[in-house]
Amino acid sequence: MDHRAELADFLRARRDAVTPEQVGLPRGTSRRRTPGLRREEVAMLAGVSVTWYTWLEQGRRINASSDVLAAIGRALRLDDAGIEHLLGLAQPSPAPVSAPREAPSALVRLIDSMEPAPAYVLGPRWEFLAWNAAQARLYPKIAELDGLECNLLWVLFADPSTRDLIIDWDIHARQALAEFRASTTALRGDVELGELVDELTAESTEFAAWWPEHDVSQFETRIRRFRHPAAGLLTFEYQQLAPVEWPGLRVTCQLAVPGDDSAERLAVRHYLV
Repeated sequence: MDHRAELADFLRARRDAVTPEQVGLPRGTSRRRTPGLRREEVAMLAGVSVTWYTWLEQGRRINASSDVLAAIGRALRLDDAGIEHLLGLAQPSPAPVSAPREAPSALVRLIDSMEPAPAYVLGPRWEFLAWNAAQARLYPKIAELDGLECNLLWVLFADPSTRDLIIDWDIHARQALAEFRASTTALRGDVELGELVDELTAESTEFAAWWPEHDVSQFETRIRRFRHPAAGLLTFEYQQLAPVEWPGLRVTCQLAVPGDDSAERLAVRHYLV
């Protein structure tokens, strides 16, 4: 997809998601044909002409400065991650992201040292590159994944067992999807990413419904709870690291919560069953 068309889709989706009341505008008495803001309302809030903003939303070949795009982002109530994503979409597709296809041995040793906390290494498309024994105890099917399915987003949306494993699955899946979109802005036009999105759209009704909403978010440390078939209720703090030497990769660790023994129980129950 041309970057201007992607930008136009994003603007339309985010405009539909903002109500007049959220930006201090009266809804008015006339019937509104759009669920969110009108184009003229966004243009007024951003300080640009309606015609220019309409052309931008139509994907026409016009130039927009970073300051103007940031003003539009603020009018659409985007946070920092949303504005960064907006600025990225306004640029032609960047050069392909360079990242190892296999986890560097240093990162493998790093996640192994995190035992008994579950940890794994992700590639730029969120493909699993490595995981430690604790992660395999938490999600044993990870060792069976192959090809396109060896991917965190695929596991979240296309494996029904994950919905039973993760408590409040829908909340965490939505957050992960927003983080995924933000983290893959630089991969626009990537064939493998496109295949993943197409397959998930066909496989998951939730993905097919949520992906067009264009939600974006920076990574947020949060508590995740699991309903494990052997170890019972588990609680971890979900954390992520970006290695400086390999910026296209991510190390994700599910840390022990102070005073909680989830990691130890996960290890013990694994060897008892």
